[in-house]
Amino acid sequence: MALVSGLLLLMLSILFVEARTQPNQFGEIHLGSQLSPISNLNSWQSPSGNFAFGFYSQGNGFAVGIWMMGQPNNTVVWTANRDDEPVSFNVTIHLSEEGKLLLRTEQGNENLIANVSEIAASASMLDSGNFVLYNGSSVIWQSFDYPTDTILVGQNLTYSDKLVSSVSSSNHSSGRFFLAMQADGNLVAYPTNSAGLSVDAYWASNTYQDSEKGLSLYFNHQGFLFMDTVSKKPVLLARSSYPCNNKTTIFRATLDADGIFRLYSHCLENKTSRSVHIEWSALNNQCDVQGFCDFNSYCSGMGTNADCSCYPGFAFNDPSEKFSGCYKNVTESFCTDTKEGQMNDVITVENILFERYPYSVVDEKKENCGLSCLEDCLCDVALYMNERCEKYTAPIRYGIKDINASSIAFFKVKPTPAAPPMSLTIIIESKKSLLLFLAIAFGSVTFLCFVIAISTFCVYRDRAYLYEKLSGIISLAGEFTLRSSIKVDVSTPDEMNLPSWAYQCFAAGQLDKLVKDEDIEFESLERMVKIGLLCVQHDPALRPCIKNVILMLEGSDDIPAPPAIASFRITA
Repeated sequence: MALVSGLLLLMLSILFVEARTQPNQFGEIHLGSQLSPISNLNSWQSPSGNFAFGFYSQGNGFAVGIWMMGQPNNTVVWTANRDDEPVSFNVTIHLSEEGKLLLRTEQGNENLIANVSEIAASASMLDSGNFVLYNGSSVIWQSFDYPTDTILVGQNLTYSDKLVSSVSSSNHSSGRFFLAMQADGNLVAYPTNSAGLSVDAYWASNTYQDSEKGLSLYFNHQGFLFMDTVSKKPVLLARSSYPCNNKTTIFRATLDADGIFRLYSHCLENKTSRSVHIEWSALNNQCDVQGFCDFNSYCSGMGTNADCSCYPGFAFNDPSEKFSGCYKNVTESFCTDTKEGQMNDVITVENILFERYPYSVVDEKKENCGLSCLEDCLCDVALYMNERCEKYTAPIRYGIKDINASSIAFFKVKPTPAAPPMSLTIIIESKKSLLLFLAIAFGSVTFLCFVIAISTFCVYRDRAYLYEKLSGIISLAGEFTLRSSIKVDVSTPDEMNLPSWAYQCFAAGQLDKLVKDEDIEFESLERMVKIGLLCVQHDPALRPCIKNVILMLEGSDDIPAPPAIASFRITA
């Protein structure tokens, strides 16, 4: 009899210890309970099984949080110490015998999950999604008081509280936007990298209240988001409208990773299946979010299909995350180097808007606005809008492409460096290949103007015969070398200096030498040669811009007499 009594006492002791280390059927979690990310017990579920607290996968490790159960993916609604690095598999969550909720590493280091001075006697994962610590019947700590990016039914957002978006749907660290309940009763959304001023705000509830404590946002069981007021007359902010046909419905309001505050409903079909619907959205277009595309980039597109692009002269900080902004892809001064004659270029982008705090506003016409930026060492971009020329320096933020904006932005960029001149071994069989030889010998961007001029003339003379005429004329022999061997069918050594020779023929009125016995209209030939000679001037200031070249080719502009060509020789 004594033996039976002893065995019975031992069994009761074992059951008592097990009961203290595991939650009971009502969701109560006792002191001494623990979780491991790699064990079967890696979470504590609510009585209904709709919510769980414990470890979830993030990156290469695990994070501690609360999630809504569902297929194919759970929905994380709260994260503890969200900006800490993911933990490894050899950590455990403890509700310690000392009444502390903490994370314990394999080395014995302990980090508090709930920083509370009172001692907990138990904990519960509630069906509301709230994780609670109790001291007797009193709540001493609850996750609802420390929201991350989401509020749930029964949860309030009061003065000084805020929601901070996650980095992404799979990374629940603090993201790029926050939603704050202000002292004036206004619920306002800002980029996190801003000062939180009115110019940074991109959405507001417009529920101003003359109260030192402000208002509070609360969420009822019907899926209605209300703003409480001092007069106790709630202001409806958003409501559910999707019928779930009497199925169990869970509502949540989340500041998503894209910066938009949305109301969601989760209709539970069964234990493992549920449908998710967006009931309300504070904004419909991602590009309406200030800072959706970070510094030196602009947002384009509609709805949730926004895209980020760098401004001319800038490159992505991280091409895999275009929203992270851009950097200036040159570091040297943008001022003109008069010694080398290097000029900056301007690239125009229409329908661009960005934060408008110019350091200078000048009275310039649209045609001269870009030039004004070129001549200003501080200027990175000039914006012409409403008959004003505004000048800005980088970084430039809050950029957006708006097809309704009548604006033109002039971005100062460094010109693409010209390729170093290459020496070729070329044998030219006749002066009929003069044009091709000049293009290869000079190898410069400016000489392309000469190509345009002469090729236009050739097309004018005989388009159908052009390619047939060129066939077999030129052949390349040897390899690219540092020196060239050139054989040209010319009668005098002076003709080796091709631009100079062309100018001498022009000045002497002997353009027929350039074409030998071919029948060509003299006025057209003279026009093309004059344009070509202007384009190969050594001094960049004497060369016409491509716009003027086109106008001269069209006959819309007069062609000035070309200056004499400087000596240019090719040695063998």
